[in-house]
Amino acid sequence: MQICRSTQAMRDWRQDAGRVALVPTMGALHPGHLSLVTRARDWLEAQGGGRVVTSIFVNPTQFGASEDLDKYPRSEAQDLDLLAGAGCDAVFLPQVADIYRPGAQTQVEVTGLGRMLMGRLRPGHFRGVATVVTKLFNIIQPQAAVFGEKDYQQLTLIRQMVADLDIPVQVLAGPTVRDADGLALSSRNQRLSPEDRVAAPVLARALDRAQAMVAQGTTPAALRRAIRTLLAAEPRGQIRSIDIRDAGDLSRVATLDRPVVILLAVRFGEVLLIDQRVAHP
Repeated sequence: MQICRSTQAMRDWRQDAGRVALVPTMGALHPGHLSLVTRARDWLEAQGGGRVVTSIFVNPTQFGASEDLDKYPRSEAQDLDLLAGAGCDAVFLPQVADIYRPGAQTQVEVTGLGRMLMGRLRPGHFRGVATVVTKLFNIIQPQAAVFGEKDYQQLTLIRQMVADLDIPVQVLAGPTVRDADGLALSSRNQRLSPEDRVAAPVLARALDRAQAMVAQGTTPAALRRAIRTLLAAEPRGQIRSIDIRDAGDLSRVATLDRPVVILLAVRFGEVLLIDQRVAHP
């Protein structure tokens, strides 16, 4: 497995790599990330072969001033071991100064999708995401890139950006991987207190209930009330948002006669957890 710690090293490796599928991450890897590597490998095999590149970069521009950049978990040695075991071919490990050079003035923003929902809770977050993903695409030039469905708004935003800017990258989705009690795997879970870790699966229970209600037939207002009631029964969680949107473009819905995505954001202590579920009538 090749380790590239600079843009130039990554470009040098890329010259002879052939077809490439990229898995962008911020490190602190867990089985959910490794499932994305597997998704990338499966796509490559279906195309006739190629190489998987995983990037590890804790992107400072997607963290707000009051957010947890300094506390974000970092475990480089363990991450590299996991990626080698998963069959990754190369890892891009740039420094911040390599990605954001002094004097840089250009940012990428998906205006509509980037300012709604989590973009409203975390202003500037998706501008940072769009900018760094564009830079990764330009440096690595993959034919495909894999993003997890757990960050559903991010996945939708990247698809929009790729279409709008005519970027020749196929955006693939990887399903959410969950722990035995239903909690979606996330690097942020490491920062939960033991009590909050026990409480956090309430998100999955709320999504299970929501999925059943949509299948049985209900209204957006009734669905939102039921989710709020279930989440509010867990006193350790502070509800930040409950959204029910069209599963394709995240537009508002007045009825539940087509697939919708239920998006939850709940804070446990200092840790904001997100989760989602696509539900079908």
